[in-house]
Amino acid sequence: MITINQVELKSFIEEGEITFRSYIDKKTFFFFLKRASDIIFSVTIIILLLSWIIPLMAIVIKLNSRGPVFFIQRRVGRGLRSFGCIKFRTMVLNYDADRCSACNDDQRVTSVGKFLRKTSLDELPQFINVLLGDMSIIGPRPHMFADCNRFSTYIQDYKFRSLVRPGITGLAQVKGFRGPAEDSYNIVTRFYYDSIYIQKMNFQLDINILINTISQVFTLILFKSNIERGKAKDINADSKIAA
Repeated sequence: MITINQVELKSFIEEGEITFRSYIDKKTFFFFLKRASDIIFSVTIIILLLSWIIPLMAIVIKLNSRGPVFFIQRRVGRGLRSFGCIKFRTMVLNYDADRCSACNDDQRVTSVGKFLRKTSLDELPQFINVLLGDMSIIGPRPHMFADCNRFSTYIQDYKFRSLVRPGITGLAQVKGFRGPAEDSYNIVTRFYYDSIYIQKMNFQLDINILINTISQVFTLILFKSNIERGKAKDINADSKIAA
């Protein structure tokens, strides 16, 4: 069992519990500005991009396989609250999708879905979640409740991630940890980066993550090359941004 202290991070733990109120009080103004920027950015994306991308993807997805255009899955949000995470549907219509995460080389993934998942374009509808207040643009990726409970068996303080709104992209993702977490190393390393972000979160770090994400998505689309883990700048540089 791994704790926050064992991954060499300053803990928000007092007598075994996360001090949620002290954390929120410390960053109240930042959270206000972050929420305001989330609303402005998400409205801009919805008007300029999703207004035409959604109808286009609706045609492509419908022609590729039967079923709805969107896939809505229950995920863990801030304060462990449940919300419906919106994605473009990338798998064939089935009844296990809401309980079982897709794995690498999953046979349920459609041909169009493979491209959408590889480039993370299936996440674009989550700007609607951002506007609704379920998510933020930058933050730890939201997990299903089953996965959250499973990961908690590896990391005692795993629910520490629920202090903030989950994000469309995050520090762990720009470090190459995207897609399903299939082993303990992957789970622990993602938690490490998520915890670094939660404790160091500021606008400079958010902008760096956003720029890295956009760069990686364009690299995947234009050059069809995979983003390797650990190829971004060293985590120590990230962790010192707000020091």
